[in-house]
Amino acid sequence: MYNLRGGFLVRPLVIALALGAAGALLSWLEEAVPEVSAWVPKAIFPSHADPQIAQVILGSIGASIMTVVSIVFAILLMTLTLASMQFSPRILLSFARDGVTQWTLGVFLGTFSYCMAALPAARSLPHPFAPVATVLGAMLLALACVCWLLFFIHHISQAISVNQIVDKIASETEAVVLDLMPWPRKLNRMEVDERVEALRWELSITNEISGYIRFIDIKRLVSLAKSYHIKIQVLRRVGHFVPEGVPFLRISRAERATPDRVAALRAAFDFGPSRTLQQDVEFGVLQIVDVALKAISPAVNDPSTAISCVDQLSRILIRVASREPPESNLYDPPGVLRVYVPWIGFDRLLDSAFEQIRMYAKTDVAVSLRMLRAIGDIAATTKDPQIRRSLVDRANRIVAGCTERLREDELSEIRGRLLALQQSVLVPGE
Repeated sequence: MYNLRGGFLVRPLVIALALGAAGALLSWLEEAVPEVSAWVPKAIFPSHADPQIAQVILGSIGASIMTVVSIVFAILLMTLTLASMQFSPRILLSFARDGVTQWTLGVFLGTFSYCMAALPAARSLPHPFAPVATVLGAMLLALACVCWLLFFIHHISQAISVNQIVDKIASETEAVVLDLMPWPRKLNRMEVDERVEALRWELSITNEISGYIRFIDIKRLVSLAKSYHIKIQVLRRVGHFVPEGVPFLRISRAERATPDRVAALRAAFDFGPSRTLQQDVEFGVLQIVDVALKAISPAVNDPSTAISCVDQLSRILIRVASREPPESNLYDPPGVLRVYVPWIGFDRLLDSAFEQIRMYAKTDVAVSLRMLRAIGDIAATTKDPQIRRSLVDRANRIVAGCTERLREDELSEIRGRLLALQQSVLVPGE
């Protein structure tokens, strides 16, 4: 459902079929109930009994709309190619899931379907009939298509802006964070010491098809583990690649793993050739990092874009730092461990966000300063001492990397910002 909802298939197809059915139904209703045609003004159709006018209008609109559809596809493909080459191939998923683009294709294809469905009703034999109300609907749809085309061109011109692209990725990633982490972070939360590795695991379940783990049905896994009276350990987290034949699950009771039950456990996982934003917060972060790395590369040399990416990364990390991490140990009933699912921690996500940018920005004062500011912004929004120490550690790495490449006069502002961060974040004794 995630793939269908995010592609070019379902929404445009539904719109096209709905408008095509509307054209066929309206033309049939107009022939069955002639009073419907009486509502159309005589100024638009002086003769309601001349089918040739209706045929010409419907045929012309259908042919012209298909020409415009080809233009829309050309604009879309040009945009996808430009975005892939200039920013990152990973962001193509965001364009494919764009609702405006899907509605544009649906409305244009739907108008063509409407005209083709209504065209057979305009006939001269056995008696002349012109579905004038249906033709009027086609004319209104054609006018709507003209307006929608202008809106689509305006939308695409904004969509290829790097700030719009990065902001949209950050918004989608924030939505995933809120879905996985619905509760605010608690200080001094009680950690449950459940040593999963110390448990007895009797059987490893291997993957049947190579791919990335895109989604794990947690509730289904817990329900199956309870039903089969077993414990389950997930070995790879969402976003990891699992080659065919490599174990990705372990269960506690090998004698209870019948072929049907093993198939049911495998069915709780969605594997695919590429990562998605269903449950993969790191994938959203990596998309923004890709744009930043290409921007600060010597071939592009666009630090402003990299700074914008760092700002959006801080937005995501602030959201993650403020939320309670998802539970890895799942119990049913309380006190009975059923499933262990690994999730990416804040430290690993912090490394994914800033480590590569830090390596490539050692000679860029502006980007390094912005990373230090971003770390300070994240630290200012959380009171968790462990997160604060991790942030200061990353800030020290940034300054250490810049020390290798920059002169002393260029390092003064960077070191000053690090000192201010340390004084505001760390308490005495840390």
